[in-house]
Amino acid sequence: MRALRTALSLAWLACVLGACATRPVNAPIAEIKRGTGYRLEARQAQDRDRETLMILAFSGGGTRAAAFSYGVLEELRRTEVTLASGRRVRMLDEVDVITGVSGGSFTALAYGLHGEKLFDDYDTRFLKRDVEAELIARVVSPASWGALASPEWGRSEMAAKLYDEVLFDGATFRDLDARRGPLIVATATDISTGSRLGFTQSDFDLLCSDLYSVPLSRAAAASSAVPLVLSPVTLNNYGGRCGFEFPAWTSALQGRDVGRPASRAVQRTKEMQSFQDSGDRPYIHLVDGGLADNLGLRSVLEVMETLENARAMGRRTRLDDVRRIAIFIVNSLSVPKTDWDKSPSPPSNLSILLKATGVPIDRYSYEALELLTETTVRWRMMRQLNAASAGTRSALAVPDIDVYAIDVSFAALHDRKEIEYLNDLPTSFALSPDAVDRLRTAGATLVRESPEFARLLRELRTGPAR
Repeated sequence: MRALRTALSLAWLACVLGACATRPVNAPIAEIKRGTGYRLEARQAQDRDRETLMILAFSGGGTRAAAFSYGVLEELRRTEVTLASGRRVRMLDEVDVITGVSGGSFTALAYGLHGEKLFDDYDTRFLKRDVEAELIARVVSPASWGALASPEWGRSEMAAKLYDEVLFDGATFRDLDARRGPLIVATATDISTGSRLGFTQSDFDLLCSDLYSVPLSRAAAASSAVPLVLSPVTLNNYGGRCGFEFPAWTSALQGRDVGRPASRAVQRTKEMQSFQDSGDRPYIHLVDGGLADNLGLRSVLEVMETLENARAMGRRTRLDDVRRIAIFIVNSLSVPKTDWDKSPSPPSNLSILLKATGVPIDRYSYEALELLTETTVRWRMMRQLNAASAGTRSALAVPDIDVYAIDVSFAALHDRKEIEYLNDLPTSFALSPDAVDRLRTAGATLVRESPEFARLLRELRTGPAR
């Protein structure tokens, strides 16, 4: 009896300390409403320039990524251009979509929520704050033990609570949708399948779930939930219960022997189908988005593939008015030097684990960049062939769109010493104020000196030379 009383007392104390902690549960939806919710189609209604689709892709990399991408926002905010129509605009105001992975998701979501106010205090509120130390302090605090003992509450839920206090002020995606500005797409990885899941209503339609009530802090926590270090973020899955229908063009690809790029679209369709099986998969466990797409480029590539496939099949899409796509690849990949190969002793198990995780991510990111380059070159060549053979044969199926791939990566800097310094910065949520400022400067410099960015500005002023 004494042992029983002790056990009950400890259980009661755990509930008191943790308030019997449970994770937030995302709500179901009974039917899908395509024109509403936080999705690209709904945001496009606010867009004054439908001919230009401007996308910022913020990579993962902790505070290093958050500060580097913030420097890009600052430079676009400073850059003004007079369009061919005579309208003068800031380039930042022309951004349509920002994808954010892990550390990059914090800057993306914070800008989407706070807008111009972000530039008042983001550096002191988040970038120059030792968020990592604050999180560790909460984990080891006795006040947290009860919550952490609950199966419904993990380290990522605790992290989300901290992010809410530090940066997001309790905001949800309903609040984000109420703001004007670009669509923000924070992405995470389904740990069971390796599929990418974006925090947009379009992807939540797959789960038959309402995104509006989901806190922004939870999206950031999912996108940055490094396996082993942080726990997965769990969502309820109601897929298959709300009448979800796949895009019309996907039915024409099913069961066919298709090549690239259509084969990648088919693969994405299969991944989407797995989310529809809520009977077998009632829960989805999400971890760091970098495991599926550390550059945030996969969704961009899929948009381009959708346009190409739809064009080949003579189908219309919501992006038929687009004549140019500008993609800023904000890649904060660092390659710290090691001295492993100078010693006969192998590196430690922890070092091997970190490297084994990082190398595939980096290789996968390289492939995404290559695919973007390949698509851009193929479109350009096919348009040139169409122009050269006008009136003599059938036109090749290719979108009549100019693509501007703007490289914002450490390797593109001219200062070799600065590249070495930035490459040695760790992937953490604790950097010195000097490191943060140098990352911001580097991001701004790379945008300002980019030949592709200069070409974009020139052709926005005069119209494309065709």
